[in-house]
Amino acid sequence: MKSNEGGRELPIGDAAARFGLRPHVLRHWEDEGLLTPGRDAAGRRVFGEEDLVRIAMILRGKEAGLGLDRMRAVLGARGGGERQRVLAEGLSELRERIAVLSQAAELLECALACEHDDVVTCPHFRRVVSESAGGLRP
Repeated sequence: MKSNEGGRELPIGDAAARFGLRPHVLRHWEDEGLLTPGRDAAGRRVFGEEDLVRIAMILRGKEAGLGLDRMRAVLGARGGGERQRVLAEGLSELRERIAVLSQAAELLECALACEHDDVVTCPHFRRVVSESAGGLRP
């Protein structure tokens, strides 16, 4: 899975800087089995185009809430079925987090719009809290 297939290779500092990362992050990802950079004649890591794509994928996966274990599974999948299963699980979890965050945003919007001196006494706010807590009565 060596990545220096014909394109320009970057030393670790340049590859990390391209993504706004510190070099130790790329070394950690290599230790975690997410990256397999090539080596130059002196044994220093060099990152080719495939590595850069993998770095971008890892960053996007992290933004979506996929942990390094899940990203390792995605990047190491040996077929579309396995990759789809891992990604479907991640997408389901992401949608659940989006729903929770949407409820939190609704609660904050309600509190911002409330004109009561104490938001906890506001009937509308109390109803929104109750609905966001799964029907529990405050």
